[in-house]
Amino acid sequence: MKINILAFGIAKDIFGASTVDVELVNDATVSNLKYLLEKQHPRLKKLATYMVAVNNEYALDGDTIHERDEIAIIPPVSGG
Repeated sequence: MKINILAFGIAKDIFGASTVDVELVNDATVSNLKYLLEKQHPRLKKLATYMVAVNNEYALDGDTIHERDEIAIIPPVSGG
């Protein structure tokens, strides 16, 4: 299944765009997605941490991704 990923903050710089498309197998998990993204964009691994949101909610590594889900990569933020 083809998934469109929204990128925010430094993730946009890492991907080189505000969105990126990836191909996942059916019943893929957030962990599968992170593995694929880190393989395609090794700089993503250098972030101290980042979150994956599925349908506007933070997701856990074991959560399943479905074809029509809205996925976002949210890097660490700092405030001041």
